[in-house]
This record gives sequence, structure tokens and C-alpha cells, in this order.
Amino acid sequence: MSCPNSEDRIIDNNKPKLFSRLRASLSRTRQSLTGGLSSLFGAGKKIDQQTLDELEELLILADVGVETSMKIMDALDAIIKRDRIKESELLYPALEEVLLGLLQDSEVPLIIPNSAEPFVIMVVGVNGAGKTTSIGKITSQLVQQGKTVLLAAGDTFRAAASEQLKIWGDRNQVQVIAQQPGADAAAVVHDALDSAVSRQSDVVIIDTAGRQHTSGDLMQELEKIYRIAGRKLPGAPHEVLLVLDAGIGQNAIQQLEGFNKTVNVSGLCLTKLDGTAKGGVIISIADRTKLPIRFIGIGEGIDDLRPFIAKDFVQALFNRDPSHAD
Repeated sequence: MSCPNSEDRIIDNNKPKLFSRLRASLSRTRQSLTGGLSSLFGAGKKIDQQTLDELEELLILADVGVETSMKIMDALDAIIKRDRIKESELLYPALEEVLLGLLQDSEVPLIIPNSAEPFVIMVVGVNGAGKTTSIGKITSQLVQQGKTVLLAAGDTFRAAASEQLKIWGDRNQVQVIAQQPGADAAAVVHDALDSAVSRQSDVVIIDTAGRQHTSGDLMQELEKIYRIAGRKLPGAPHEVLLVLDAGIGQNAIQQLEGFNKTVNVSGLCLTKLDGTAKGGVIISIADRTKLPIRFIGIGEGIDDLRPFIAKDFVQALFNRDPSHAD
């Protein structure tokens, strides 16, 4: 086992470059939300009810959601009264303050404690969300930290899934435990955990079949994998990471609720922020679920899956340069 510190977390390096990538990835969401604010919050314009109604509409169109948008407007109204704001252009910092307040509690990085037993991460989500690719990218970051990682190919429904995971295993030079397509996924996980214990691996990451959260049979198999992991290693899986495609907007909330009925989701990974105007769903997810957002995907590159940092997200959303921020 590697043990340079009592615990390790995945952190950002080369922050200015990464912030630039984040800002670029949020361009479509920014255009959807803050693009409309430039005319709404024009210089010299007074705050009136029409301005506030149009702001609420912009939030909803950016997929922040009705419930969260209403909460934002209530908080904004309190700041307007507190600071006696009259000019609409002064709503920019007030809105940033409100959004940061909603997002900060979800800024909880994935921490891998040093232990005599492997730390088990079970990755779940529907087909197309980017589970296997996200596993490969997380593995790369853990390997860079000096962690020994073992991958379990628990998606036995699609031969291509195991092959994709093996490609990532080769790329990161880590072991992949896999069986033939159609094999019992729980048996694969059982073998993988046995191997991880004997090899004294630091981390085991379990890939699972992409499944709709409404499929009863498939969700039962997911529950079996979850149960087997706990039998092999008490407390496992230590992290159940749900990968969500940010492009599905408010449907992400429904997916989360569906998976939570079967496994206890402990962290979220929001992918494909660079390809959607619905990035505002992160605000809704943070507000409504209170779950840690471990990672956000801002591009195709291996370094484009990054830990979620609330302040960076808000500043990028408003196209602000962090070097000039307070």
C-alpha cells in the first residue's frame, strides 16, 4: 500500500490553464444564462418586477429548475433588501453570491484514505453517460498520485465495455479483472476484490453495466454487486459514484432518485459540460440532493475530468477572471 499521507485527494494542477478550459466548456450554458443578463442588467436600468421575472425565466431556461430558481430568487430578493440595491447591474455580484452559496456544500473532493484494505469505488449510471471513460480518467489521476489501482469489468452485458476498460487499463498500466461476456457480474467483482486484497491494491474501481434506472432486473443485479462487495470487504463499496450526462438536464435528478432506491449514491460525476447549454442543472442537483459533486467533465482530454470547485464554476459561468476576483 502507498502511504505518503494519511489520505489523498485528487487536486488540480496548473490552475490557470484548467480554469480557461472550464470557462470554455461552459460557453453554451453561459450564453443561455448570462448572455441574457447583459441586456437585463444593463447600466442605468432600475430593478423592477419585470426584471426579476425575466431573470427567473433565464434561470429556468438554463435548466436550473423551477424549484431551485424560486429559491435563488427568494435569496436574491433578500440581498436586494439587505444591501438596498437599486441598479440592476449590481445584481451580478448578488447573483454570484447566491449561486456560490447553493454550490459550496457540494464541493467535496473524493478522498482516498490510506488503509490496510483497498478503497472500493463502484461506478454506476446509464449507457452513454461516460462511465467507463470517467473510470479511465480517474484511474489516471490516482496513478499519478502513486496509488495502485485495480479495475473490475462488472459490465458483462457488452463485450465492448470490457474491451474499453482493458484499453484504459493498458493505458494506465493497471490490472483489469474481466470474464467472458454474459458472465455473472457479481462473480467478477468477487474475483477482483480477492485479487486486490492479495496484491494489496490501494483502490478498486468497479465498472457496472449501463442500465436504465427503471429496469427492475438490471437494478437487482446492481444491488447484488453492491451486496457482494460489502461481504468481501466490510464497508465496501466505500464510494458509489453516479455518472450523469449534464446534457440530460433535469432528467439527471430522476436518474439519481432511481439509483438511490437500489444503492446508496455517495458522490456524483457530471460529464459532457462542454457539449450542453444545460450546465445549470449542476446548481439544481447541488440544491436538491445535497450530494458531493466529486468530478465534472469539461472535455475529451484525459485531464478534462476535474474535481468540482464551486467558486471556479461560478466565476467561469460569469466569464470572470479568477486572478481579478476578490
